[in-house]
Amino acid sequence: LMNQREDILHEVAVLLLSSSSDRIVRLHEVYETNTEMALVLELASGGELQRLVELQDGLPELQTVQIMRHILQALQFLHNRNIAHLDLKPQNMLLSTEDPETDIKLCDFGISRVIQNDVEVREILGTPDYVAPEILNYEPISLATDMWSVGVLAYVLLSGYSPFAGDNKQQTYCNISQCNLSFPEELFDGVSQVARHFIQSTLRTDPSLRLTVQQCLEHPWLNSETPLSMAIKTSDPENTQLHESEDSTIPPLSGRRIIQVACCQDDEHSYNNVEIHVGLHDRGILC
Repeated sequence: LMNQREDILHEVAVLLLSSSSDRIVRLHEVYETNTEMALVLELASGGELQRLVELQDGLPELQTVQIMRHILQALQFLHNRNIAHLDLKPQNMLLSTEDPETDIKLCDFGISRVIQNDVEVREILGTPDYVAPEILNYEPISLATDMWSVGVLAYVLLSGYSPFAGDNKQQTYCNISQCNLSFPEELFDGVSQVARHFIQSTLRTDPSLRLTVQQCLEHPWLNSETPLSMAIKTSDPENTQLHESEDSTIPPLSGRRIIQVACCQDDEHSYNNVEIHVGLHDRGILC
């Protein structure tokens, strides 16, 4: 329970740091009782991006370009502060409204990590289809670990399929480690070559060879006014092997809001312990 509380406080810290970003879901309040903690987040009435991918069996390329820009802008905010998200996937991306063309918000920072030059982070974490080779090999995690997931995300949005999905986790991990990447014509017919180049440039087994978030935003695929294909590809959503969303309904709670949190100091781009005490007198709840 103590570890779970620390994980939640870590997520709260990242959300507080990210409150100035329009591409990251906003944290409104945190409630804690003796047994539970609940985060009250910004309403995103459009739901998860994963639902949109499944409904459309993959997205038109122009729509994918817009989504990737939004996610990379959120990631740029985090990477500028040396924070790796480490669980980029459509289930952790929310549509602000029910309009498919709406803004995309990044959420779920439970396994995010602060990356420091003098401290190596080696952990097995993430979602199987999106995990980078260095995680499977128990090698140091870096900001470039997110960039692998960016490439997988672009592939999934365009095709509706995971690029490395195998019949089981072991085969999936083997495909990732060997970077067995292909673009079947039945999935990528009509998808531009520049989009494929973008994906190939992020899905490199050597993290140092992957595009950075800034380089992604400057890539011709995302930084071009040239019209792209709007064709919708067909796929079988059952073969994507993506996790189903969990019920995120939170019952009403009363308690103390944010007792103590390890919080990132935005001006210094550092990660320091600070105490935050917020009373609930405005809600008639004693602190």
